[in-house]
Amino acid sequence: MSQDPYILTKDSVREAPVNFFGKLKYLGPGFILSASVVGSGELISTTTLGAKAGFITLWVIIVSCIVKVAIQLEFGKQAIRTGETVMASLNRLGGPRLGRRSVNWSLWMWFFLWLFKPLQLGGIIGGVAITLNMAFPGISVLWFAVITAIVVAGLVFKGYYYFIEKMSVVMMLLFTVFTIVAVFMLQYTDFAFSSADILTGIKFQLPKATVGFAIAAFGLTGVGGDEIVAYNYWCLEKGYARFTGPFEDTEEWHMRAKGWIKVMNLDAILSMVVYTLVTAAFYLLGAAVLYTSGDVPEGFEMIEILSKMYTGAYGQWAKGFFLFGSFIVLFSTMFSALAARTRIFSDLFGQLGWIDFFNRRERRKTIAWVAWIFPVLWIIAFVWVRLPMLMVTIGGIVTFFMLLIIVYAGLHFRYRQRQYGLESSLFYDLALWVSCIVIFMVGFYGAVKLF
Repeated sequence: MSQDPYILTKDSVREAPVNFFGKLKYLGPGFILSASVVGSGELISTTTLGAKAGFITLWVIIVSCIVKVAIQLEFGKQAIRTGETVMASLNRLGGPRLGRRSVNWSLWMWFFLWLFKPLQLGGIIGGVAITLNMAFPGISVLWFAVITAIVVAGLVFKGYYYFIEKMSVVMMLLFTVFTIVAVFMLQYTDFAFSSADILTGIKFQLPKATVGFAIAAFGLTGVGGDEIVAYNYWCLEKGYARFTGPFEDTEEWHMRAKGWIKVMNLDAILSMVVYTLVTAAFYLLGAAVLYTSGDVPEGFEMIEILSKMYTGAYGQWAKGFFLFGSFIVLFSTMFSALAARTRIFSDLFGQLGWIDFFNRRERRKTIAWVAWIFPVLWIIAFVWVRLPMLMVTIGGIVTFFMLLIIVYAGLHFRYRQRQYGLESSLFYDLALWVSCIVIFMVGFYGAVKLF
């Protein structure tokens, strides 16, 4: 049996590669993150913002994707420095502790905010079901939702990291090609956009009517609270912490840890480039086509209206192209999100004392159960609300508040928890503070404009 990635021993120590191509072999967590990031935020929330505001809020999307990566890196570094899971690290934050086991407030707050998250994934599973129903109208949307839930749970419940990574790579490649081709096709239609349109979108304006959608888009695009937390688990399961080994106050350990942090940095930056390009492409499609035509996705019409980005210019054959791309984009988020949630909540249950997370057999059993239970909750949410765009928007706003907890945690990791001789550079610290300040400013500005 392979070694447990959540238990550090000297037996698995491995030197980090020093050249670029050597590092490429150890990339992977960022691929899973990209598969999760590019989904509801891009296809639904991003295009909705473009449809509402036109090109003027393109800056929101770009800022959202770029500024959060520094906090993501801090969570990855925390994994390599300590070998700890996120919930274990959050449990060491300052502030009140509640419950019989004296659990930190941040874990309870995370659990409370998560109660709203099935709405977001319910919207995504509804989007997948609607897409499949458009292609095969003989089967109802509800049945497609059930079938999709069974398929995604069946893929995830075993919980093997390398299968999740390989699936994510395939889906990432497919949706990247899909969006590039879509933008290319658009430039040969009446909806073609110019460089002047793009410049309009980077003037940092935010019309009042678009504030709610902008906050949701900021929460959903780029890495959100869920993805930043999940990155810790993927770094652990890829082996970055295991290869570094348990802390030893030696030059060899410090050099090894710095080497794997450099690999992790490359992984995070390359994934950011991918999801930023894809996210911007979706926004431009929504702004160029839906804003011009006056169509805004709502309810079950969401997928049909979005398909006009292609069918209006190339005819009905392009509808199949759109449906396939929509399915891949939405399914990739659902697949990666479920895989992440199985880890996050198994870890949370362990911190709450409900299971022993570090017992490998018990952890895998919990992961398997969670993989089947969560899709059921998503279907219930979808059947109850039946408005995918609204559900995803609410999920985006909740994600933004989760991000505030993550910002606090990231700063606590950097300045209040032990660095093990791996202090950050001045440039990194500045980037981390810019990330935190921008997230708070966008939230504050959005609240002021909203009220």
